Amino acid sequence: MFHIKRLDIFILKSFSLLFMGTFFICLFIFMMQFLWKYVDEMVGKGLDVMVLAQLFFYAALTLVPASLPLAVLLAALITFGNFGERFELMAMKAAGVSLLQILRPLVILIAFVCVVSFYFQNVIGPNAQAKLWTMVISMRQKSPELDIPEGAFYDQIPGYNLYVGHKNRNTGMLYDVLIYNFENGFENAQIIYCDSARMELTSDKEHLYLHLFDGEEFENLRSQNISQESVPYRRESFKRKDALIEFDSNFNIMDEGIMESQSVSKNMAQLEADADSMRMVVDSLGGVNFYEAVSRTYKPVGWDPPVLVSAVKNDNENEEGGMKPETPVTAATITHVYSPTKINFDSIYSISSLDDKQRLMNDAFVEVTQAQSDWNMREVNMELLRTDMRRHQTAWHEKLTVSLACMIFLFIGVSLGGIIRKGGLGMPVVVSVLIFIFYYVVNNTGFKLAREGQWYVWSGMWLSTAVLAPIGGFLTYKSNNDSVVINLGALTIWGKKFLGLRSARNLVSKEVIIEDPDYETLPVRLAKLSDRCAAYMEKEHLKQAPNYYRLWTADEPDVEGEAINDELEGLIEEMSNTRSGHLLNALNNYPTLVAGAVSQPFKKRWLNLACGLFFPLGFFFYIRIWIFRLRMQKDLERVMEVNRDCIYVVNNRINKK
Repeated sequence: MFHIKRLDIFILKSFSLLFMGTFFICLFIFMMQFLWKYVDEMVGKGLDVMVLAQLFFYAALTLVPASLPLAVLLAALITFGNFGERFELMAMKAAGVSLLQILRPLVILIAFVCVVSFYFQNVIGPNAQAKLWTMVISMRQKSPELDIPEGAFYDQIPGYNLYVGHKNRNTGMLYDVLIYNFENGFENAQIIYCDSARMELTSDKEHLYLHLFDGEEFENLRSQNISQESVPYRRESFKRKDALIEFDSNFNIMDEGIMESQSVSKNMAQLEADADSMRMVVDSLGGVNFYEAVSRTYKPVGWDPPVLVSAVKNDNENEEGGMKPETPVTAATITHVYSPTKINFDSIYSISSLDDKQRLMNDAFVEVTQAQSDWNMREVNMELLRTDMRRHQTAWHEKLTVSLACMIFLFIGVSLGGIIRKGGLGMPVVVSVLIFIFYYVVNNTGFKLAREGQWYVWSGMWLSTAVLAPIGGFLTYKSNNDSVVINLGALTIWGKKFLGLRSARNLVSKEVIIEDPDYETLPVRLAKLSDRCAAYMEKEHLKQAPNYYRLWTADEPDVEGEAINDELEGLIEEMSNTRSGHLLNALNNYPTLVAGAVSQPFKKRWLNLACGLFFPLGFFFYIRIWIFRLRMQKDLERVMEVNRDCIYVVNNRINKK
């Protein structure tokens, strides 16, 4: 029977409180981003508080799925950072509780969060998106509040331009008013200039009521004769004139039906059905375009086009409205019907008159231009259909990837929190922001590649999951085993070994020497080492290029080379106990041999065979091994030379004694 342990309750309580706080913080940040993006659509429109409240409510509902992964990551980092900082995580592991057992209640909780995220995206999200974007579009269509500036033209009233020289804000009077009315076109403009005016909205807030004082009105009269050069106009002077201008300042929400065709307002079932329908339309249009191309635009001489199958409606339909089966357009059909007639167009063109040649060239140019325009339009229409289809497919996959991101971020946050061991809002916030930025960049890159058709839709949309899931698994493994994520020392040694970089020897005199070198046997041993190096060079032919086939097929490790290196390092270690400065200087001249670099790069034979068969990689290692063989030749010659110097120093020391 399953029992909830106190440790599970403690972990859930610690995580849940932080998760609720970080969720509202992340939601607030995304809401501020939304506000900053659409603030121009709201400012100056005189929107009611309830309208703005509805807008932010729907925006919050649509931003819940995006806030959950970041909230999970931040809460996991802070929670396990606090555990590590207070040594609580160490105490749990010391009691025999592994990291995976500690994670068990959180995995169940975040699985529920993933379900909630999916529910928001698939059920609540489409309705909220439809209402949200309907309100945004309605706000864009709403006329701004009437606030005519001084000394500048105001063009926010459709069909009018207003200029006000001066305003009296206490009485509401406008002075030096100039009104351009372009409702009947620019050539039939109506211009009104008045000394002063007063403006007010009607009670229904759909018209502007203007009271004009001491002014003149100019208006062009429509000319009845097209050939008439001068256009008559009308001029009117007035002491007072009233004008009514249509100006709807009410906020009218548009019909939500404008969002029915958008992918953001559909659930997964609707997205899948519509994407399949679009795919069928694209395939049908492709067949129609092919038929049009081979039957009209690019029809060869002597070719009778086959009948198009169900791409166009047949006249002979049965009573149930079904289609009459016809012969499909295939390559075999085209080959069977096409019987080209050999016509020498050059000879026909050469015997034509100049007028005929000019006419033929003009006709050909017109046909080619029309065909190019037609097919460009067809291509644009096809690309629009494909783009809309890919948007539906990306929206379908996004509902799954965003939900799964919560679970992935849990493992990443828990592992990094246990490794960093820093709680609070300092380091965890920085790390979580960097990880989320990385996720955002990778996810957006895959999304754009999928939307533009450069990648398969599924591969682009699951790119972020494919990148972050292995990272989460690797960090969880490292944190569970309490191992260092990146061992810089081991990486440095491996990098130097791979690139062939060597450190210079720096042997100095030791202050305390327990055992002196055996000077009596050193000359003989050094001479034997030199003979061994000479025999190795003669046997391996290090100066010659290795045989490519034998290099990858022969399972012969460089045992002798490694033995020479071990013997050399042993002699250097023994002779470094000397008190002779001359001998120490000679020891620093020994090169560092790269043992094993002159043979196969891998210990397993099948890896060497695979590397040799994959030519680019095999050729790279082949050149690398050849370079190391030449270096080995020079190093061994250097070892033999230094051996002679050491023998000379040791013999002098023996003779002095």
